[in-house]
Parts: sequence; C-alpha cells; structure tokens
Amino acid sequence: MSFKVSRRFVLAGLCAPAVLAFSRGGQAAMNLTLGHNAAPGNPRQAAAEAFAATVKERSGGRIAVRVAGAEQLGNEQSLLTSLRTGAIDFSVNSQGSASALVPELAALGLPFLFADSSAAFKVLAGPVGKDLGERFAKVGIVSVAWWDNGIRQTSNSKRPIKEPADLKGLKIRTPPDPMTIDIFQALGAGTEQISFGELYIALQQGVVDGQENPLANIASSKLYEVNRFISMTGHKWECSPFLASQITWARLGADKELVLTAAAEATTLQRKLMAEQEARFFKEFSENPKLAINEVDKPAFQAATSKVVDTWRAKPFGDFVDRLVAAARAS
Repeated sequence: MSFKVSRRFVLAGLCAPAVLAFSRGGQAAMNLTLGHNAAPGNPRQAAAEAFAATVKERSGGRIAVRVAGAEQLGNEQSLLTSLRTGAIDFSVNSQGSASALVPELAALGLPFLFADSSAAFKVLAGPVGKDLGERFAKVGIVSVAWWDNGIRQTSNSKRPIKEPADLKGLKIRTPPDPMTIDIFQALGAGTEQISFGELYIALQQGVVDGQENPLANIASSKLYEVNRFISMTGHKWECSPFLASQITWARLGADKELVLTAAAEATTLQRKLMAEQEARFFKEFSENPKLAINEVDKPAFQAATSKVVDTWRAKPFGDFVDRLVAAARAS
C-alpha cells in the first residue's frame, strides 16, 4: 500500500520546524515537535508526553515539545526524512524503519537473540549502543535513547500458529525491516510491507492474513479485533530508538543536558509501561473468549530461523553482527 500525503500532513510538515524566538506573553522561546506512529494509550505515546511535560517544566516554559503520534506527521520513513532536514525535531521510530539509514540496527532483531528486553538493554548500554549512535551521527541524526518495542508475537485471522509449518500459505505484514522479512520467509510465510497506520484496515480487508508485534502494540491499535489468533512466537526483540535532528541538537546549546535528563526519565517510564502492558495484555487476551492465544514449539522456530544468522553474518557489516551476538551471549 502507498502512503497518501494529506493536506493535514503538508500543513503539519510546514509547521514542524523548531521555532526560535524571545519569550513573550508566556509563550515558549523554542517550540519543538516529536513525531511517532503509535496509537493513544501505547507506552510510546505516554512516555513522549511525559518527556514533553518534563522539558517544559525544567525549562521554566522556555521549551515546548508538541507530541504528534499516530502518524499525524506521516509514516516513519517520512519522519526520518523530516528529522534529517530539521523539519521535525524528535522521533521515536521503529527499529525496522530506522535500519534504512543504519542497516546494522536491524541486526538487533536476529531471531531469538535476546530472551527479554532487559538483556537487550544491557547490550545497548555498552559498545554496541555506542557504535550504533556513531552510525546515526553519520546520517545527520542524534541517538538520544533506546526505548522498548518488546518481544514480538504473531497474530492472524486464519488459525493458531504452533509449528513453523502453520505459517505456510499465510501472508504476514511486516514493517520495512529486512530482518523481519528474512525471519518470516525462513518460516515459510509470504510477507508484505504495510505502514503501521494502515495495518488495521489491511487486516480487516484481508490484504494480509496476519502481522507481528508486541502485545502492547496489538492492544493499543486494537489489532486483536481483526486477528483473533495470537501465537506467542517470541521470534525477535526490537528497540524503538529515540532520535533527534542534528540541526535541532545544535540549536539546543546548553539545553542539551536538560533534554537528555528528560529523555532518560521518559525512557525509564516507557520501559516500565511496556513491561507492565505486556503482562497485562497477555492475561487479558488469555481470558478473552473471543480470542485464541497459544504457545508455540519454540525449538522448532529456532531451528527454522537459524540460517538467518548466517545470512546476516555474510553482510558487509558481518563484524558488527559477530560482536553483537557475542555481547548478547555474555549478557
């Protein structure tokens, strides 16, 4: 599906750049915009709003951050372009979309690399995270923090997925993420890339049979309404990188530390909310008679996707993949 540029998007894009002026009549001296694609109620939206509130409070109202979620300013590819040009100031993007600029980022989603989010964040707190931050800098983006996009599960409208063979004949929506595409093709599924904002309708209309996301995203976007079968494949983990425009970063000057502190606090909140929602929605989905949630034969899925690691080791950045795998095993 193609993304259609609306009049609202064009106007929002024109209004998005940071506006610097002397504070008058109680107005902020610096107006910034944070765009993302998550629905209301998602931990990404809640933490983004908390970040904005903290920045406003700590700056004494000098800096205002407008949060525009649910693809109000375009899909994630558009947001990344806007970041690089300075048309928007911050974005909490998805790992797959951001990997179009930093291909190494997608390697964080190697199948079954991390048992849980805490193991992944230990790795990102070390040399791996520093390396990725340097790679973002080369494309005009500042890596501010790593938010949690969770261990991902598979839903569909046809049947329970218990073995890899159950995916054959199904068309699964994936983000524009080469790792996720490789994983589902290794499992025998067909794949199609559809913007997250268009996913509900695509599932409802049968354009695709299923999708993969953490339970928190399935819940906040109500994907369970059109995909009653939820299978706990746990096939990969993903981050949501909190990114800033280098253009904006230069304008912030001494306020960088204030923004970094607010981002760190929002990061703690986002990770906490994500963990809480994952546990909460597993319970709610399990108790909902309209849904069918099931565990899978995890060793079978691990075996079916093992060749994906070899494929990624053969890429030009295979040395990064080796270092990442070693760090994950040591975490």
